[in-house]
Amino acid sequence: MATNTPELGPSPLARGDAQISVAEARARIAASLAPISGHEQRPLAEALGRVLADDVVSPIDVPAHDNSAMDGFAFRGVELQADGESRFRVVGAVMAGDAAPVATAAGDCVRIMTGAVMPAGLDTVVPLELCREEGGVVHIAAGVIHAGENRRRRGEDLAQGKPALRRGRVLRPADLGLAASLGLTQVPVMRRLRVALFSTGNELREPGQPLGAGCIYDSNRHSLAAALRRMGVEVIDLGLVADDRAALEATLARALREADVVLTSGGVSMGDADYTRDLLASMGEVAFWKVAMRPGRPFAFGPLRRPDGGDPAWLFALPGNPVAALVTFYAFAQEALWTLAGAVQPPMPRLSARCATPIRKRPGRTEFQRAVVEAAPEGGWQVRLTGSQGAGILRSMSEANALLVLGHEQGSVAAGEWVEVWLFDGLV
Repeated sequence: MATNTPELGPSPLARGDAQISVAEARARIAASLAPISGHEQRPLAEALGRVLADDVVSPIDVPAHDNSAMDGFAFRGVELQADGESRFRVVGAVMAGDAAPVATAAGDCVRIMTGAVMPAGLDTVVPLELCREEGGVVHIAAGVIHAGENRRRRGEDLAQGKPALRRGRVLRPADLGLAASLGLTQVPVMRRLRVALFSTGNELREPGQPLGAGCIYDSNRHSLAAALRRMGVEVIDLGLVADDRAALEATLARALREADVVLTSGGVSMGDADYTRDLLASMGEVAFWKVAMRPGRPFAFGPLRRPDGGDPAWLFALPGNPVAALVTFYAFAQEALWTLAGAVQPPMPRLSARCATPIRKRPGRTEFQRAVVEAAPEGGWQVRLTGSQGAGILRSMSEANALLVLGHEQGSVAAGEWVEVWLFDGLV
């Protein structure tokens, strides 16, 4: 594992617990991290969503030969008549996959199918619908085609020895198709990032267990595990941990033995039984633990020391409220995990839309509202809230397709005003 190992100084808890902005929190996290080490070769069928460890260099020219981009007739472009009709004798046909050459002379043309190799000396293809064949002669009206058209040149898509896919790319279906088109059967990918996940709280129960008085079912671990699996990381599910310092310390110790990242929910606020922050301070460093945002203000981040002195594991301690846990995951953890996994990701897709209703907000914090982006009657996009924005109302997150983001210095928003939205399809 190769990471930037920070100097582990005194905990900021002793420096006034200053609250920082979302932008500063994101910047501090980004500055702390570097990709893990280790890679492997995987078959194409198992490489979807994996991070490419090295450039994939093309072993061949693509296409391998000059070929036709259309079904039509191939001929010499210099023989087109500048004025009046052009006529060519049909002397053969070439289908895709044909290997035998077709000899031609001046005034000849060859019927050719899409993808078929261009016969030597021929450089132009007229589509079937733009010409007329009668008695073995093709007639082409003036001006309907120009010399060199509808010919794909050897190597114009990708030349032999040139990178086809760059290191750090998260492999998508088209990428695997491209690799297959080069004759490759496997690609080098980074090893999977290992993320240990657990929820804390005496009140939590597993779905399916009896629900006693004052208890709730643990939803955070299931939604966060799904978000992690969608990223292609290896999830180490450590289950539920009671609000007990010794139990939490033992769980963190196990996570340090097995994982690159520790992702928790609950235990980072000011309650008497909230131990995560204190253990982070004693086992590593609290980089920060309060962010000026809603929901998600109690969020802790920092490195955890390994007993063997190796590179630290990174702890993302998310709030316990279900919506706050997901919002802080999307705002901070997901991008950081891609960085650790070795991915070079493009900027997260963001959209501007008109707000359908007014929203009250005070400056000095970033707010993430659950929302639905939809087509506006007058054209373009509009965004509306899903209803109550309480941090424990997971249903409103399920009904949303985006987060409406109101910036740190932004105040209340009027109906019709432009706002920023983060589309879930760009997040998860």
